[in-house]
Amino acid sequence: MTDTEHDFSGLKAVFFNCTLKKGPEPSNTEGLINASAQIMKKHGIEVDVIRAIDHDIATGVYPDMREKGWDSDAWPELFKKVKAADIVVIAGPIWLGDNSSVTKRIIERLYSNSSDVNEKGQYIYYGKAGGSIITGNEDGGKHCSMNILYSLQHIGFAIPPQADAYWVGEAGPGPNYLDPGSGGPENDFTNRNVTFMTWNLMHMAQMLKKAGGIPAYGNVRGEWDDGTRFDFENPEYR
Repeated sequence: MTDTEHDFSGLKAVFFNCTLKKGPEPSNTEGLINASAQIMKKHGIEVDVIRAIDHDIATGVYPDMREKGWDSDAWPELFKKVKAADIVVIAGPIWLGDNSSVTKRIIERLYSNSSDVNEKGQYIYYGKAGGSIITGNEDGGKHCSMNILYSLQHIGFAIPPQADAYWVGEAGPGPNYLDPGSGGPENDFTNRNVTFMTWNLMHMAQMLKKAGGIPAYGNVRGEWDDGTRFDFENPEYR
């Protein structure tokens, strides 16, 4: 049951788990996702966790890759959940110091819809909050988060303060987040960061929803194309 002071009912969140492991194999990334998702659920948010590799998501940067020769593409159906969400979190493992290939594919497919517009004529992700979760047993947590959060803000997501959380073990081969004795689920740094990230995402999403999103002045592509310049003065024409 949600408490009335911190009731986020009506908000929806989507977590993309970009593990390379097909279900039902245990996913360390999903272990850390669950730490965030449980807080959201406790406060009334409808949460959907999508293990991307279990879906037939085509490679490419178009909204429906079936129009580009692919026999099938699960992305158009998955995107409906993204479109309905107030919070989108990209979560994945570190491999060779970088994001997984599945993480990159999800970012590319989000990008494929980024020229769509909302009811105010703004790009489709305006008014949504974005975050990042990373797991691994090698360094690269901040690097991977930077890549994800830059990509999300570039296509229109609002990124709240401290919108990332990660766990990495000792350098080199070692235990994973959920392995017995890893210390991952007990790590205070990770637990603090995932908690702050979750609350900042919830606060940001609720503020945006109550405000009706980001004001539609100075950021509407159609109006720019029609000649509106939103107070921009080009020195070349002075």
